[in-house]
Formats: sequence, C-alpha cells, structure tokens
Amino acid sequence: MSQYEALSLYIDGEFLSGDGRTTQDVINPATGEVLGQLPHASEADLNHALKAAERAFQTWKHSSPMDRSAILRKAGELSRERAQEIGLNLTRDQGKPLAEAVGEIISCADHCDWHAEECRRIYGRVIPPRTPAVRQIAVREPIGVCAAFTPWNFPYNQAIRKICAAIGAGCTIILKGPEDAPSAVMAIGRIFHDAGLPNGVLNIVWGDPPKVSDHLIRSPIVRKVSFTGSVSVGKQLAALAGAHMKRITMELGGHSPVLVFDDANIEKAAQQLAKLKIRNAGQVCVSPTRFYVQEKAYDQFLSVFLDTLKGIKVGDGTAKDTDMGPLAHQRRVGTMASFVEDARKGGATIELGGDALGGQGFFFPPTVVTNIGDDARLMTEEPFGPIAPIVRFSDTDEVIKRANSLPFGLSSYVFTTSLQTAIKVSNELEAGMVNINHFGSALPETPFGGIKDSGIGSEGGTETFEGYLVTKFITQI
Repeated sequence: MSQYEALSLYIDGEFLSGDGRTTQDVINPATGEVLGQLPHASEADLNHALKAAERAFQTWKHSSPMDRSAILRKAGELSRERAQEIGLNLTRDQGKPLAEAVGEIISCADHCDWHAEECRRIYGRVIPPRTPAVRQIAVREPIGVCAAFTPWNFPYNQAIRKICAAIGAGCTIILKGPEDAPSAVMAIGRIFHDAGLPNGVLNIVWGDPPKVSDHLIRSPIVRKVSFTGSVSVGKQLAALAGAHMKRITMELGGHSPVLVFDDANIEKAAQQLAKLKIRNAGQVCVSPTRFYVQEKAYDQFLSVFLDTLKGIKVGDGTAKDTDMGPLAHQRRVGTMASFVEDARKGGATIELGGDALGGQGFFFPPTVVTNIGDDARLMTEEPFGPIAPIVRFSDTDEVIKRANSLPFGLSSYVFTTSLQTAIKVSNELEAGMVNINHFGSALPETPFGGIKDSGIGSEGGTETFEGYLVTKFITQI
C-alpha cells in the first residue's frame, strides 16, 4: 500500500506541519491503527488564514470567470488522476469500502466540471426603466470571505462542493474539514495548489470544532458560513452567524421516510433499498431510515430485504470482497446498540443483526427491526447507521401524515407504479428531495438541500452559487 497522506494546515499557499502545534491521532476504524498526526491550528494560524483570505479576495473577486473555470477544470482532471490513491487513504481513515471511496472522488470531478461551466454564467440583468434617461442594472457580486465546515462521512464530496461554489463565485474560503477523516480534504488542498489557485483563495485548518467555528464566525472578515452536519450543531452555528448578520447555507441531518406501495415492483424496491441502506454503513444524511410498507406488499418486501442484507459482507474496506465497512468511530457502535436496546424494550422484533461484531474495529452489522412503534427512538431520531425499521401502513393519507410527522425534511423515497400516487405523494411530502422508484439525488446539476430542521439553502444545480453572491442594483441617469 502507498503511504498515508501527509497531514498539515494549508494557509496562504503553504503546507504547515506540526512544528510545535497540538496534534491528534488519526485512527483507522477497521483496525484501530494510528495512521498519522493531524496538526491543530493555533489562534495565530486562524488569524493568518483570515488575513490571507481577506487579502486574496481583493484580487480574486475581480478575476475572470474564464480563469476560475480553467482552475476548476484542472482540479477535476487531477481528481480523476489521483482517485485511486485518494480513495485508498479515505478508506483507511473513514472506513467505507474502497470502491465507494474511489467512486466518491471520481464523482466529485464532475462537480468541478459543473462549477467550471456554471461560473461562466453568473449573469446580471438590465431592468427596463420608467423613463428613457435612466439606466437600471442588477449585478451579482461575490459575497467575500467564506468559512466552511464539513463532515467525516463524505469528506471529499462535502468539501469540494463548497470550495467549487465559493471560488467559482469569486469568493475566498477557509475550510475546516473533519479531524477524524482528514486525508481527502488534505488531498483537495494539494489538488487546487497544483491546479494553480492563487495563494490565500483556499485555506484549510483543523482543530477543536467549537473553538475554530467560534473564532471564524465571529471574525468581521468572514461574510458567509456554510455547514454540513448535525441539526444541533447547525442550529448553534446558525444562531452565531445570525447574531453577526452573516449569510448561511446549512445542510443538516434528516430521517428519510421510504414509502413502498402495494403496486410497486416489490422485489426490485427491496433489493435497491437494502443496498442503499448499507452504503457507507448507513452513515449518509440521505440514507433511507424509516421504512413504511403497504400491508399487501409487507411480507414480500421484508423477505427480499432480509435476504439481500444477509448476503452483505462486512469487513475492512480495503478488502476486495467487502460490501460494508466499519462505522467511523467507536462511539457510533454504542449509539447503534442503544437504538436496538430501546426498540427491544418497546417490544420490537430484531429480524437481523442487532449486536456489535466482535474483534478489532468499529463494526456493527446490517440490522432490521420490525413491530416497532412510531414513538420509538429509531423512528424519531436519525440513526446514522446500518439499522432499518420496517413498519406497515394502510392508506396514502395515513402514511403521508406519518412521514411528515418529524421536524426533519431532507430526503424521501417513494416506490409506486401509479402516476397518480407518485404525483400526490411528491406534492405532499415535506422534504427538500423526493426520489421516486430510484435514488437520483446529489448530482452536480441538481439542487441538494432540505427544509424544516434539515437546513437552509441548496448546493448544486443552478442554485449552487446563490449563497455566495450578493445582488447590487445600479441606477444611473
């Protein structure tokens, strides 16, 4: 195997290693092995990053969209060229199977390409005046220095979405990636450095999350905050940003309902959903998490779903035959066990799995729970793991009400062959994304975001630059 990624800060075009800074161990969740030492940014480092981003913005905001596009395209090329190496390190520190990790890197090259094209199309408009002597125009301008905070479950994907949107819009950015799985973000820093991005446009820092976020958000230099993570932390950061009148984009947690109707292709739906459920060991914000299956289809769906999961190989993500890797942290194993214990106490049936796997590493098997009440923790709190509660429903209005009963509204899934049902449910589900008969979210050209407690704003699609631009009206006579 190749060497693990060299870890450092990236500030003003320089890679800054430990050099007396506080460091933390980076752990392989499949083996418990220490992979490397990650340096934390000091207060002086954070101020250095702020000043670098502020200085770089004065030039970058006037850069040609053609030049920004060229750098983004080069970043996409380098992502594809380095995907195997970056993916291997991502598997080492995050745990997902190697094929998933490499796929994440390659798909992110598409995000670079998409933003490279869209950043050349940030248009203003001419507004017809009421009198011929007046000239009225609306222009879009970059908002300024951005602070971004990204999670460990898709470290490359979540970081590069924010970076591409910010620099494509003409902003500069300071990004704090996930300390538990830093290699992919570190690789992004090297890619943009090698692609010719000017010093200070992108800066990468690490450290104690509350301290880093508080310092950056309170700084008058930062004008925009973007965060992907839990609802509880997102609300804290949104409140802090709001206190300083800073624009926010928040992609927060969900608890995605799945509605499987009697008339669906039941076997196909069950197989597809079982595989989607164990993607990244269920550590996906849009993972299907509440399964509502109509009564006539219930037994067949459950049988096929269980059979599919029984064939899943759990193991080290670097092994070729692994379908599902470990959970990213030891604490996640305990969390999964607590969900199962709560379900058991409520009288639920554990159809499959339910107990942590022995030996080294942070492994928990695919788990299926039935006969569970809608008030159980597993039905009301996002599990963020490979546990699937499956319950029955009778009619459409009933299941829509149950699906909409939580404060979350990120993603949802519907399986039906009825056009009437598909239209009704997609109109009435309270979610930012509705997938009908497949999983079709998270493409570069489509908006990704939630409603209610699941967030504010969207990433991707034509909406991708909205959070990074301000509108200026100019009237002249």
